Amino acid sequence: MAKTIMIVDDEEDIRTTVKTILERAGYNIVTAVDGDDCLSKVVKAKPDLILLDIMMPGTPVKDIVPKIKGTKIAYLSVVRIGEAEKEDLMKSKNIVDFIQKPFDVNTLLERVKKIVSG
Repeated sequence: MAKTIMIVDDEEDIRTTVKTILERAGYNIVTAVDGDDCLSKVVKAKPDLILLDIMMPGTPVKDIVPKIKGTKIAYLSVVRIGEAEKEDLMKSKNIVDFIQKPFDVNTLLERVKKIVSG
């Protein structure tokens, strides 16, 4: 059975691009435009992985992550951050990866496959 991945990003082009890449790889995709939209969809969608942009309007991501229980989360970020800030962001036990945008398609696919398979 195909794994479900939720893409949470306020930029439509990022959502569309990542959705297309992952659908072609055989994943079921759910999208959300921000953290609040993610929270409203996550229970019904039951994703195996959430790809979550760090910088979005609305409720801060640091307030969203603790509300997501039992689902792996990988951050997607265009923002360059220092190691200390990255460590702080990775503290939650369901945060499993940090993927820097722009990303290589093959790298994204490899990392997603590793996360949802493991």
